Amino acid sequence: QVQLVESGGGSVQAGGSLRLSCAASRDTYGFNSMGWFRQAPGKEREGVAAISTGPGTTYTRYAESVKDRFTISRDNAKDTVYLQMNSMKPGDTAMYYCAADSMYIDYSSWHLPALWDYWGQGTQVTVSS
Repeated sequence: QVQLVESGGGSVQAGGSLRLSCAASRDTYGFNSMGWFRQAPGKEREGVAAISTGPGTTYTRYAESVKDRFTISRDNAKDTVYLQMNSMKPGDTAMYYCAADSMYIDYSSWHLPALWDYWGQGTQVTVSS
């Protein structure tokens, strides 16, 4: 049974920073793809960032709304993936979910929640103006 446990959420003022962590219960070397999604009340779950390794390629992808502000990274030695969030805005307020998959997810499809097999329980992020 794979478990993903997020941490690092909280409340921050606009312009501030948070770093989310997602610890996996198994060796993340087995996950070719890891990502972050978020869901605000009344809205659909949306892709925030992903990192994926396939044959001869590794990519990181970001939603346009977070590009140049958020950075995804992974530390396989610690079985953890991170999301560094800077210059945060009230629009970033949401429940943030970690996702993982054993397969390579094409860079054009990473934002589709249905393609990801494993999910964490989420961590709340609130940005006040």
